[in-house]
Amino acid sequence: MSKTEPSALAGKGMPLVQEVKQAMTGFVSEFKGFQDQIQTKLQQTEERLTMLDRKSTMAARPHLAAATDAGAPHQKAFNSYLRSGEDEGLRGLELEAKGLSTAVNADGGYLVDPQTSETVSSILNSSASIRSIASVVHVEATSYDVLIDTTDVGAGWADETSATVETATPQIDRISIPLHELSALPKASQRLLDDSAFDIESWLAGRIADKFARAEADAFINGDGLDKPTGILTKTTVDNGVWTWGNIGYVPSGAIGDLTDVDAIVDLVYALGAQYRANATFVMNSKTAGLVRKMKDTDGRFMWSDGLAAGEPARLMGYPVVVAEDMPDAAADSMSIAFGDFNAGYTVAERPDLRVLRDPFSAKPHVLFYATKRVGGDVSDFAAIKLMKFAVS
Repeated sequence: MSKTEPSALAGKGMPLVQEVKQAMTGFVSEFKGFQDQIQTKLQQTEERLTMLDRKSTMAARPHLAAATDAGAPHQKAFNSYLRSGEDEGLRGLELEAKGLSTAVNADGGYLVDPQTSETVSSILNSSASIRSIASVVHVEATSYDVLIDTTDVGAGWADETSATVETATPQIDRISIPLHELSALPKASQRLLDDSAFDIESWLAGRIADKFARAEADAFINGDGLDKPTGILTKTTVDNGVWTWGNIGYVPSGAIGDLTDVDAIVDLVYALGAQYRANATFVMNSKTAGLVRKMKDTDGRFMWSDGLAAGEPARLMGYPVVVAEDMPDAAADSMSIAFGDFNAGYTVAERPDLRVLRDPFSAKPHVLFYATKRVGGDVSDFAAIKLMKFAVS
């Protein structure tokens, strides 16, 4: 602040009070100017801080203290294992987060990826196979036992004075379903795995799901029970008129290798017990479906009707149809159409975990991924499934 110059009047004897007043007025004026400069600088500082704060909260800028993504550590650890075989991240997840279902066996070789396992399971459940309509149970053992009541309780009428007679006692039958190992062996080059932009997890899940879906679908229908599930068509079949427990009854189509009479389909439907028909489903492959689709009743109406909504299955005589390509084509003596309550008639038992072993040595420069899953299946109620035999009798 500059020194105030004395007024020219001071030399002429201006009173001291007027001189002091004039000096104070100059001082106040200069102080206000200084105060205005300070306020301007403070306002500019606040504007700069506000601008920085807005930039830090923009959607394109990450937060400095963002919440941790629960899935990120697991995906990072699994992708690291697939690319380089480094399993320390997965081991750490096993110790810290049991809820992820990540497990390492005694040898430390098999590693489980829950996200991949869930993806594979969802694809298997949505595929066109017996699994989608069967009873699926998760077990932690080497087999699963189904207990079936194959007989009825005896009963009789009695009067007030007659002695009660002992009646028959129901018998319990046990069906044991062993779990077998289903495996897939996709491979990828190490260069492809090193590409960080490649979604390894989705690729691996897709490859495994495709392999498992095709292998399971075939085994649930045609499996012989040797290191694989037992299929419905490998069971002993007998004419439904002489059916007994332990066999699957069939109804003839009325023509060798063909289906020309719509009455055969009616006979197949009503060969199944009334307690099973409410939840029954037809199962056949595409060629057989094309044959059945052309059939009409006596009034010229097609027996086959397409689903009214997206995703709804086609229906035959009001019952849904599952097109399973592993069912045999129509041929002489073939069992090309199955009808029944498969939720009651067929049981799929499986362990819920999927195991992946990384092998970078056997197929250099490629890396093999050996994926395994334990699954079994068998007929659990022989009365709940009927077949159509493409034969005269």
